Amino acid sequence: MAAVGAVAHAAPSVTSLGPVRATLWPRLTGIGDPGHVALTFDDGPDPASTPLFLAALDEAGVKATFFLLGTMVQKAPWLAREIADAGHEVALHGWAHRAHVAVPPAQTFRDLREGRDEVASAIGQAPQWYRPPYGVATAATFSACRKLGLRPVLWSAWGRDWTAKATPESVFQTVARDLRGGGTVLLHDSDCTSKPASWRSTLGALPLLLAHCAEQGWRVGPLGEHGLTQGGATRASLVDAQA
Repeated sequence: MAAVGAVAHAAPSVTSLGPVRATLWPRLTGIGDPGHVALTFDDGPDPASTPLFLAALDEAGVKATFFLLGTMVQKAPWLAREIADAGHEVALHGWAHRAHVAVPPAQTFRDLREGRDEVASAIGQAPQWYRPPYGVATAATFSACRKLGLRPVLWSAWGRDWTAKATPESVFQTVARDLRGGGTVLLHDSDCTSKPASWRSTLGALPLLLAHCAEQGWRVGPLGEHGLTQGGATRASLVDAQA
């Protein structure tokens, strides 16, 4: 029975597989309005880097969604408020950056609750969206989201911008390879879980990405403007899909 329980707990982690996720759970993947691209950043707020992203986005006239870590908000609550005050969407990346498949369900719930409360305290309202670290979700992840009123969402294109070898051009090319209208882009505005200063390549890639979206006729903005229908993946739907 313990083995069966472990399988049920970990089964939804198949959502970390991009092609599988996009086919079976487009809403969870962040597939929305085909004329729009959702721009999202993970792992902040980071005083060393996030203000530079805010300045670049302000210059471009673009809003984005920032998935914040509770541990980072605790260190710089003023910066979380600055993100929100600039008109960007503030979302939750959890309290700590740890894969849920490696922790018990009760700890997963505490991670989301404590992270949500930290963000809410900093910006004055609870976040709506949640993205699990590494894109790895478990049955407990979706159960916690339901209880806490959070909508889980992952991504359809990323830049692999956390590596030491990343460059602005490599980040852009990696995103562009998989990006289609209606997609959700994952980038990082902090190196707190990445190679030191890797965010510089992300920042350098941002103008290239925005120019590419403009050439394709895609609007760029936060998830709240992405046209995702209400609902999303649940524990039951994910487990049933694998039966």
